[in-house]
Amino acid sequence: MTGIRVLVVDDEPLIAEAHVAYTRRVEGFAVVGVAHSGRAALAALRTGGVDLVLLDLNLPDLHGLEIVRALRTAGSPTDVLAVTSARDLAVVRSAAALGVAHYLLKPFTFAGFRDKLERYAAYHRQLHGEGQVAAQHEIDRVFATLRAAPADSLPKGLDTATLDLVLAALRAAPPATGGLSAAEVAARTGVSRVTARRYLEHLATTGRVVRTPRYGGPGRPEVEYRPA
Repeated sequence: MTGIRVLVVDDEPLIAEAHVAYTRRVEGFAVVGVAHSGRAALAALRTGGVDLVLLDLNLPDLHGLEIVRALRTAGSPTDVLAVTSARDLAVVRSAAALGVAHYLLKPFTFAGFRDKLERYAAYHRQLHGEGQVAAQHEIDRVFATLRAAPADSLPKGLDTATLDLVLAALRAAPPATGGLSAAEVAARTGVSRVTARRYLEHLATTGRVVRTPRYGGPGRPEVEYRPA
């Protein structure tokens, strides 16, 4: 079994199964277990082999944050994505202080769920490389990957609808292509090449896409973009 190994923790079996189904729809993730209580979750985590826990905080026997504290005390590298209806700011602060990677409020759409997992996947890939970072901007990009800019903080002239359209074009490209150029994205979305490049550069700056040179033709290499 390959991919980011996920443990789903929720005391409601139907909800847990829904989260399993959602996770299996996101490329690069593999569900390795399901737990319906805090103690069952801890037992599964003790065996290792889990990269990410999708953790309901309101469990019948233990609060989810107790599980996170146990992981941190044990020095476990396992990451946690809180999937919960808990809206208490004190709980949110505690989750942040304990290093919870993301906090997803129930109810949510598959699109919102997928966005969190894809951001986590990009973050996971960047942190599990080898060697050293070359500059501050590379560290900034790693931390920015997990945190989407709110819609009203997009640069002037950009809008969320077109941003989503550009991202959808990149995600729909066959893996064999490696990535799409600004001209190819423009052709698939109906926006101009200049507009496509503006959105692609914004996505690259915020860590949501990776920018690489494409060789093979005369002159300077063309830049292509692929989801991070």
